[in-house]
Amino acid sequence: MRKSRTKRAQRRDRAVTPPDPAKLAKRRRLRVHVVYSLVFLSFTSLILRLGYVQVVKGASFRSSEQLTQYARVPILPQRGWIYDANGQVLAWDKPVLTIQFNRYTQMSDAEMHRVASILAPVLQTTPQALYESMQSNPGALQVTLARNVTEAQVAYVVEHQSELPNIQVVQDYERQYPYGDLAGQVLGYVGAITAQNVSQYKGYLYSQQVGETGIEYEYEHLLQGKPGYELVTVTSSGTAVGNVGEIAPQNGDNIQLTLDGHEQAVAQELLQNMIDSSQTNKQDITDAAAVMLNVKTGGVIAMVSYPYLDPNWYTSGTYVDHVHYLETSGAQLNNVIDTYNYPGSTVKPANMIAALKAGVVTPKTEILDDGYIYIGTQRKNEDEGFVFGWVNPIEAITVSSDVFFYELGLHLGKWFGSSTTSGGSYPASDGSYQNYLDTDFVKGINAMFQEEENFGLGTLTGIDLPFEEHGEFYIEDYQKGNIQVPYDLQASEASIAKTGKYVNYGSPASLADAAIGQSQMFTPMELGVYAMTLADEGLKLKPHLLENVYTSNGTPNSGAKPILTYKTQVLGRVSATPSMWDLVKQGMYGVTSNPAGTAYYAFLGAPYQAAGKTGTAQIVINGHRTDNSVFICYAPLNHPLVAVAVMAPGGGYGASFSAILARKMIDAYFDEHHEPWMPKSQWTNTAIPSNWTQSPAYLLPEQSH
Repeated sequence: MRKSRTKRAQRRDRAVTPPDPAKLAKRRRLRVHVVYSLVFLSFTSLILRLGYVQVVKGASFRSSEQLTQYARVPILPQRGWIYDANGQVLAWDKPVLTIQFNRYTQMSDAEMHRVASILAPVLQTTPQALYESMQSNPGALQVTLARNVTEAQVAYVVEHQSELPNIQVVQDYERQYPYGDLAGQVLGYVGAITAQNVSQYKGYLYSQQVGETGIEYEYEHLLQGKPGYELVTVTSSGTAVGNVGEIAPQNGDNIQLTLDGHEQAVAQELLQNMIDSSQTNKQDITDAAAVMLNVKTGGVIAMVSYPYLDPNWYTSGTYVDHVHYLETSGAQLNNVIDTYNYPGSTVKPANMIAALKAGVVTPKTEILDDGYIYIGTQRKNEDEGFVFGWVNPIEAITVSSDVFFYELGLHLGKWFGSSTTSGGSYPASDGSYQNYLDTDFVKGINAMFQEEENFGLGTLTGIDLPFEEHGEFYIEDYQKGNIQVPYDLQASEASIAKTGKYVNYGSPASLADAAIGQSQMFTPMELGVYAMTLADEGLKLKPHLLENVYTSNGTPNSGAKPILTYKTQVLGRVSATPSMWDLVKQGMYGVTSNPAGTAYYAFLGAPYQAAGKTGTAQIVINGHRTDNSVFICYAPLNHPLVAVAVMAPGGGYGASFSAILARKMIDAYFDEHHEPWMPKSQWTNTAIPSNWTQSPAYLLPEQSH
């Protein structure tokens, strides 16, 4: 302890003793020399290092200095695949490498010629042909110059990038439709983004293909996916020298449709064979359509639009080979939803409901059908000169008595007394003829048109396809020589509700024409929804094609769970009493089962019961008069599964063309689903026929170039 205290005292004594000035100066001079020496050595080392960099490593570092630029090379996503109801692929993406010319920056004409002359030999074409390709499709921001290119062609473009401005290699996909024209208008096709629609596709790469029609367009947001990028190090001359990394693309979702590929193929082949075998109507039938719906869900089982269309033409580069066919045939239209025509007597069940609800017809009503009546001075004849005698409401539907429905329409519009000897008249209480037209006539024709619209006729059905058209209502305009003019049902009803009148220049003859389907035009899809609503006794479902949505890694065949499943949507309900529905049902059953029924022979021998209604309307095709063949039906009678609508302008009577096609379509569907009433020897499976590519329905479009 004492020793420790002595050391502390010694340290204390040293701390308070002043330092020697001479020693302190000497110590400072030593420190300066040390610092100077360190600075000198540091600068010497730096100079030597700079010399080493300049002389020994100069070339290497100068090269490295140029590697300061990065490029994002887009990686396109794979578009989602489209499957049918049975899990068969209807559309898929094949990976391909393409060489493309982009228009992101402007290029002079001389520069394009120069680039074309360099690149043409590599792509095994001529400079002029390549230049023309670069000039093609001026609305597109990116033009594909070559598809499915080789590794050598890719390498050349990459290595000579500085000589080939605006030329790039892109990993792309080629959309393919393995069954050609099978449901071609339903599936639609894809195409390039153009200057006209680029604002519609924000966030897209200019090189992405987008849906232009059909399901491809309707579900673009599901099918497209999102692009990824590969980050590449490039020199200032544009040469790629390294891959830094990538952001993987997000592939599109896969979707499954309600469409039954087997039923679709059979229906297209049936229609093609019927047209080919028709000796009297073949030249008249320039378009036709058929649709089959699931009456429990509204799902589209088959949708046939003739002439047929192969979407591969738009994605394989063969479009130009088929231009004449496409421009003259109208094959680009989906006639199920895009075209409308007179429905003929198929509207009679809906108009019967309207008359029963208005009380102008009861189940006990009987009308004498002598083959014609007069309306004013105009004579209205029964079709083909038939005379049916006394007819009740059920029989009127079964035999399709026009005279019965003439009277039905006239009574709804309060035009009374028409017969074989009298033209009838309006109530005296209406005063002037014009006042009658503006009041009772309007109310009568509205009663029919509105009931038809309640069933889905004359209005958009909401089918999940783009560019759907809706039908129209018409009246004869006496100021314009009794020609048919469009009739605005909504404006008329609004005016009646507000003022009790709607000024028009119609004719009581329009009441009769409307009652038998000659004053309105509807699409086959509208008729299909109408038939489905009759089958469901007034429950109107929204028709749809989408069934399930899967992730890009899931398919209907992999056991994956859908990320979205369509839920049946109810659009409305047509109100009527059970007895009214039963009356109409009996009348439509008579159409197919009663020997006097208009479609009796079309359904003769069917192992199931069906309710149907034929329609025939006079039209003009190619300058001569012919008939629009129309048919609606549902089956089985008491527990309906499917509803069908067929329209074939130029096909003749509804019973002689459209009803036969509908019967065969229903047979094929029930055979496929192994219904117990169908003979086992006829049962089929759900596979698209293996000989589809040999079918006339497949070959005809292929032979169109």
